Amino acid sequence: MVIIMVALGIIGYSLLIEHSRKPQPTTSARTLSPITLAPETLTARAAIVYDPSDGQILFSKNSEMQLPLASLTKLMTADTALSIMSATSSVRMSKQALATEGSSGFKVGETWPLGKLIRYSLLVSSNQGMAAVAESGGQTFIEQMNAHAQDMSLAQTYFLDPTGLDLTTETAGAYGSVHDVAMLAADFYRSHPSYFESTLTPNSNKIIGPNKIALAAVTAAPLFDIPGLIGAKTGYTDLAGGNLVVIFDESLGHPLIAVVLHSTEQGRYSDIHALINAVRVQH
Repeated sequence: MVIIMVALGIIGYSLLIEHSRKPQPTTSARTLSPITLAPETLTARAAIVYDPSDGQILFSKNSEMQLPLASLTKLMTADTALSIMSATSSVRMSKQALATEGSSGFKVGETWPLGKLIRYSLLVSSNQGMAAVAESGGQTFIEQMNAHAQDMSLAQTYFLDPTGLDLTTETAGAYGSVHDVAMLAADFYRSHPSYFESTLTPNSNKIIGPNKIALAAVTAAPLFDIPGLIGAKTGYTDLAGGNLVVIFDESLGHPLIAVVLHSTEQGRYSDIHALINAVRVQH
């Protein structure tokens, strides 16, 4: 991987992200009717379309089924970290964090501002980055994630690991339902809109260090053709299958949340497209 030192580029990128669109008021958003879509047309075992403006569920398939979350877990890791630490807090990349599955271009001993590390880790779904974020929150970080889930009344959700990676061939790193993921995504977007929106940064010039950029794979790239797309988070492990949560504008200033769990690696994208298309056809 070729790494280019570009301090000015990093400053410009940071300013662009911080200046990204805030969520629009939804108090005047119109009430939407449920969408008609045969659940069996989806590959996913569970799916939901949720309207956070009024709490209405527009589509549901096994919405309370508890399933492995894979990297959707990173939304709670980020939300918990930002609730207990400043975005400017310094996070050191430890040997233990870099032993986590996946390579993201980090080096032992380098330090990152928490906010920048979270943005990058959400963008490319970095397990190493989120492991370092969790370490910076102390030994009780997983307990704090679970307490945060309880505070949000996420009844099917609990965490064993901050990345969502499978711990064994039978035990996932986190579990939850599509309903809970929709609630989590709504809360995270309401509290930290620019972090969610930064998941759609174009597939070039990705920050991989305090003063470095390089090409990196953006996991949400197959969704870039969706009009009104606001943000997305992917997840995939052997136990979880293909997971995906997206936020998109049904109309200007009226965001909706769609989630699929336990689809396939490619099927999650076609499932989300089917859900969004059904919304647009009926409204």
